Amino acid sequence: MASEDADDNVHGDTGGRDGTAPAQNAGGSSAAGAEPLDPKIAAAVAAAEAAGPSQGGTVRIDSWIWAVRLVKTRSLGAAACRGGHVHVNDERVKPAYSVRVGDEVRLRHEGRDRVVIVKRLIRKRVGAPVAVQCYIDNSPPPPPRESVAPAGLRDRGAGRPTKRDRRELERLRGLGGTGGVGGIGGPGGPSPGGLLGPGGRQAPGGPGGRPRSR
Repeated sequence: MASEDADDNVHGDTGGRDGTAPAQNAGGSSAAGAEPLDPKIAAAVAAAEAAGPSQGGTVRIDSWIWAVRLVKTRSLGAAACRGGHVHVNDERVKPAYSVRVGDEVRLRHEGRDRVVIVKRLIRKRVGAPVAVQCYIDNSPPPPPRESVAPAGLRDRGAGRPTKRDRRELERLRGLGGTGGVGGIGGPGGPSPGGLLGPGGRQAPGGPGGRPRSR
């Protein structure tokens, strides 16, 4: 197994007569009848592979899902593995798991399930056009925007929310209860230590309604 730090090793077989890497299927062989890549993208793919492991080598799963842009940062990739959100070939894996060409990677991230087949092994993060050449995407379609919209969105031009609207928003966000609007300790309600007098000042009885000592 190649060392994880061997970033300067060159892939043993670039496969193309012009020095570019051929498209591979899940088994790692060249895909017959595949559409030719844009020369710039093909060159970037070849460079990414050259900076990866040598032929037969592996890459850490947390590095790979970051390099192909399935997560935004490498630390998020490691956290997803530690949280049990990354599976390779239906097996829960740790950040240091060695991924290989042909492996099926399942990732749950930001409310979406991603299912990809590893096609190329890279360690350095690449642009989106190059990233999609490194895996076969079998992910289910993303959920509709309506189903993931955050609570509390108002229609455009609806104006400022009323007190009733604010109570409904707080209830939806889990903020309602005895401490809510108009409740004990809430805005507009009495303070826990006693009733408020005119102008929001403490009532003459003092905290708890006990008379003040003179």
